[in-house]
Amino acid sequence: MPSRTFTVVVAAGGGARFGTAKQFVRLAGVTVVERAIAVATEATDGVVVVLPADTEWRPAPPVLHAVGGATRSDSVRAGLDLVPDDVDIVAVHDAARPLATSALFAAVIDAVRRGADGAIPVLPIVDTVKRVDGDRILETVARDDLVVVQTPQAFRLDVLRAAHASGGVDTDDAALAEAVGGNIVSVPGDPRNVKLTVAYDLEFLRAMLDDGSVSR
Repeated sequence: MPSRTFTVVVAAGGGARFGTAKQFVRLAGVTVVERAIAVATEATDGVVVVLPADTEWRPAPPVLHAVGGATRSDSVRAGLDLVPDDVDIVAVHDAARPLATSALFAAVIDAVRRGADGAIPVLPIVDTVKRVDGDRILETVARDDLVVVQTPQAFRLDVLRAAHASGGVDTDDAALAEAVGGNIVSVPGDPRNVKLTVAYDLEFLRAMLDDGSVSR
């Protein structure tokens, strides 16, 4: 029997750096969170979206919703509580990456199906990296074995629940899974899978949609 999959879409942030709740900003006529939910629904068997406590917006069934916590990890845990126990693989996806593709979901899920405890999409670092102290340069950091990480990330459900059982906090679920000994592998990320962080990012995402770089 094929493994059952689910996605936790994390959309509980307040958008401090963006200036407003960025998950509800419209992108080509659809809100950012609705785009994230749509691709997760296409790519997996079920979806739970984690929302801020003060929002009245709710997803259409059968998408489930949970209320987020004080940290991203708290919000993921709230979503995990609603994932059915018969699910084998759970993906965690930040709503702030609204142009993620179903192919990227498939890549991380397939890596877990092949035996990994978790799989994350990564991109090589192309810029020179330096360590600083204020405005003083301390050293240039070798980048050969460094990558930047995206979502969606996929995990065996039991592994991710064990990783979150301690109540730990991190910006990345893979870090929590690594801490409990999980075998986490990487797959090639997608440079078009841009994270919406500041206002300029929204214009960049709109430009990619307008010029056909990604599907609307």
